[in-house]
Amino acid sequence: MSCRILYVIGQLRSGGSERQLNYLLKSMDRNRYHPEVVVGNLRETDTYVSQIRALGVPLHSFPAASSRTMKLKTFRRMVMHIKPEVVHSYSFHTNFAAYWATLGTKAIAIGGVRSDFEWAKKDSGLLLGRLSARWPRRQIFNSCAAAKITQNSKSLFVPKECLVVRNGVNLELFRRLPLAANGKVYILGVGSLFPVKRWDRLTLAAVALKQRGLDFMIRIVGDGPLRASLERQAEDVRVAECVKFIGHADNIPELLAEATFLVHPSDKEGCPNVVMEAMACGRAVIATDAGDIPFLVEDGKTGFVVGSGDDEVLVDRIIRLLSDRHLCRRMGEAARAKAEREFGLGRLVSETLAAYMAVGWRDDF
Repeated sequence: MSCRILYVIGQLRSGGSERQLNYLLKSMDRNRYHPEVVVGNLRETDTYVSQIRALGVPLHSFPAASSRTMKLKTFRRMVMHIKPEVVHSYSFHTNFAAYWATLGTKAIAIGGVRSDFEWAKKDSGLLLGRLSARWPRRQIFNSCAAAKITQNSKSLFVPKECLVVRNGVNLELFRRLPLAANGKVYILGVGSLFPVKRWDRLTLAAVALKQRGLDFMIRIVGDGPLRASLERQAEDVRVAECVKFIGHADNIPELLAEATFLVHPSDKEGCPNVVMEAMACGRAVIATDAGDIPFLVEDGKTGFVVGSGDDEVLVDRIIRLLSDRHLCRRMGEAARAKAEREFGLGRLVSETLAAYMAVGWRDDF
């Protein structure tokens, strides 16, 4: 049987979108849906290449040094040859390619929005951002907040229909972890070192904590263009001994096991994986009110939600958890319970397939 669902994504590095696609492929009935994946920039050393190949899912790529126009033409030929029933773009900047490749075919094209919609549009550039924002006319968001804002937009460059499928988390990989009853407090931050993630807020929070004589260690996991400047900032404000940037790491469950709680100070988000993963591990979360974080984190129950830019409240909430291990444990238990109810991979698969059917696909095999 030919491929029924074809996914297109920009790359397969260790990012959130790539992880969610891997989860989806691993959890779906691959014998029934015969998924295949087209990768815009395929590197054999990227994190999820070997994992997806191990599932028996074919990966397609483009000739080296292909221009954007050549990739569009090649991708259209792939679609004509593979004859999928659904073409699902799993990264925003490949949305228009999915639309264009399916024109004149029987395939249903569906776009993807994996973060804040306006940020994604701007990040993709003036022309591609507008094209990928409008086409395909139906797009799956991983954030209710982003979908609602988009639906209320007056812009011409928005999809006709916004569907929502929130991210899932592997509850077997991210298991409930015991929290140490005492000892040094380890605060964890996980994410790329880009301006939108606002790790400078956490560094400045460390200054306030140090001034109060509190004993703690902040570990920030991730890499990106701001690493050197963030490390300089930590040195300039004299917290380099208690704020460590440890670069990319694949052992997030182990780092969460050592952490007392997670802090996520981002300005823009969709449905952040790390917040869900920390909750699945039984860790309280302090996060800004970006994207769907207010849905994920129940303020005062599974952690704290603070307004973006409200640095004083951010420091206050960190001090509360830093000073009360019992509160950390109670919030972490509530977080794990919510993860078990709402974050599982079965829901990710069923809601994704339901979205395909909502736009006209028939799962009648």
